[in-house]
Parts: sequence; C-alpha cells; structure tokens
Amino acid sequence: MLKQAMDHIPRKIERRRQRPWFGPTQQKLLLLLLGGLALSCARSGKKQWRIIKGVHESWKEITKQATERALNRIYESKLLDARSNSDGTMTLVLNDEGKRRALTYKIRYTKIKSTSHWDRKWRIVIYDIPEEERDKRDAFRGHLSDLGLRKLQHSAGITPFDCKNEVDFFVELLDIRKYTRFILAECIDDEAYWKRRFNLDKYI
Repeated sequence: MLKQAMDHIPRKIERRRQRPWFGPTQQKLLLLLLGGLALSCARSGKKQWRIIKGVHESWKEITKQATERALNRIYESKLLDARSNSDGTMTLVLNDEGKRRALTYKIRYTKIKSTSHWDRKWRIVIYDIPEEERDKRDAFRGHLSDLGLRKLQHSAGITPFDCKNEVDFFVELLDIRKYTRFILAECIDDEAYWKRRFNLDKYI
C-alpha cells in the first residue's frame, strides 16, 4: 500500500524533468478535484471551463484568469479524463495519475491547524507496526514528526493540539488502522515538561 501510494513521488532528477512543474494554483485545483470537484468544458480548441460539482470555498481565492490557465495546464498534462455529454460538452475528472499527483500535494500540505488557545488536553498516538512492514512504520513516524508531534516513546507521539483528522489521513493512506491507537488525555504525569517543550504558556 505504501509503495503504491508513494511510488509517484519523484526521486531522480531525470524523473522530475519528465513531469511539468505545478505552481500553487494548479496544486490547489488538483486537491479540489481530488475532493470531488467536477468540471465540464466545451469541445473546442479553446477550453471554456465550468464547475458542475463540488464548489469549494477555496475556489473563491482563485481568480478566473488564473483558474483558466491552471486548468489548461492540468488538462495538457493528461491528468484528467474527459467524458462526452449529450449536450456537446465534456465532463473532466482526475484520472489515476492525477489522483496520485494530487495525493502528493495533500501529503505535503497536511498540517495541524494553528490555534490561539489550548484546551488542556493531550493527543497521544501509539503504534505497533510489525517489522515486516517497517517501511510503513518509518513513513508514519516521519509523518507524525512533520505534523509536529514529539516523541513520547519509541512508537508513540504526543501533541497538545487537535490532530485527529490529519493523523487519520496518514493511517488510512498507509493502511495501518489495526496497528494504531489515538488517545485523548486530560493529564499526564510529566505535564510540566511537555508544557515547556511545546511552549504552551502563550496558549493558556
């Protein structure tokens, strides 16, 4: 599962050169498409795009001109499949390669949302992933670190901030639900130490 999810991430210069570079607008559109956004366009040389499903608040942050340029670039990169409609238009959705590319950006942008107030609870993630799946274990440990969790024990991470949705994303991605537990705790015996580690005075 991990290998299939991560094989698309470019690791060699030659491979990077084969793929077009996408800027923030294209990346955001790919994520919207991954989340269920559907588009249609006229079957003509000049693409006239129209949103037909899954309008998202984030769309409002993208100008019409930037949207058209970004969609044309995604379309030309062959990350969309076109399905003909009876009214002469085409509906476009992400194909498998487009989904893999979007997943790469989702991994990159998955972060714990900032907060201005601590709810005085601790989030603890524990995992016991077997040695034969150590690639998943190492990847999960790295994702927890990227999210900002600190090492509580060798196979456990801790944070004072809400992160369940973000952790669940990686648990599902790596198919490790049976090996992980998410704990919401009201206190830990060395709380003073962790308050200092996370600099929580400014959140109280």
